[in-house]
Amino acid sequence: MTILLLGAAGQVGWELRESLAPLGEVTALTRAAADLGDADDLRRVVRSARPRLIVNAAAYTAVDKAEAEPDAAFAVNATAPGVLADEARRLGVPLVHYSTDYVFDGSKSGAYREDDAPHPRSVYGRSKLAGDEAVRASGAEHLILRTSWVYGPRGKNFFLTILRLWREGKPLRIVNDQTGAPTSSHAIAAATAQALAQCRTAQGEFVLGSRGGTYNVTARGSVTWYGFARAIVALHDGAEADVAGRLTPISTADYGAPAPRPANSCLDGTRLRESFGIALPDWQAGLEQVFQAWRAASKQ
Repeated sequence: MTILLLGAAGQVGWELRESLAPLGEVTALTRAAADLGDADDLRRVVRSARPRLIVNAAAYTAVDKAEAEPDAAFAVNATAPGVLADEARRLGVPLVHYSTDYVFDGSKSGAYREDDAPHPRSVYGRSKLAGDEAVRASGAEHLILRTSWVYGPRGKNFFLTILRLWREGKPLRIVNDQTGAPTSSHAIAAATAQALAQCRTAQGEFVLGSRGGTYNVTARGSVTWYGFARAIVALHDGAEADVAGRLTPISTADYGAPAPRPANSCLDGTRLRESFGIALPDWQAGLEQVFQAWRAASKQ
């Protein structure tokens, strides 16, 4: 049974290549092979593949750039998921789609649940919310997996940026008034595969049934970006790493990014645990695993 994976070169997509392999033959497509900005081309790709499951790990993720490129962000994050969902419904197969904490404004005092009212403050957040809504409205069986603060040992992310700048001896000013749960791309992909394995029939088909819908998929616990950076540095230099003068906490206002960020990006994982029995590791354990993977790759 063919699984069509879109965004295969991204952080989560790259990990999904391996995690989905035991569930079926994976057709892994990068942006060069499937342009999510071209709805007609996307329909052609899906109809040619005739998959039994579609997994969309592709997205326009340049949060600040999206403020100046709303059309591009909405084409990839809103229109394309709607097209994929329509094609999934036509084929009678499920769609897995990834969402984000940016659909919320971050003003809640506790962790966000799946049924909390969204209120995005950025173009990126609004485009992702529009994609979620298009998937739900399509009538296709779906899993919308909402995550946040994604990082891993490859690609472009906060973890790798901190390591690079720290090793270069650069002073770092890191936001200390935004809170979330850093979640590794490996953990997200593994949780996706675990959930799908529970929905796979003896004939190799995927049937979500009552377990379809939206789920938060993030690491447990929480930390600020500054606290995350300190933890990364501590793994690199040892627990007693001296950050004085090199790692400075700042406010969101001092950072001055074009796109507003949620002050609170914490997502409640109760529904995922209750429906699938899946709980991601806490963020510190996840960071340790990613750091060891990065260190092993650096020695090759």
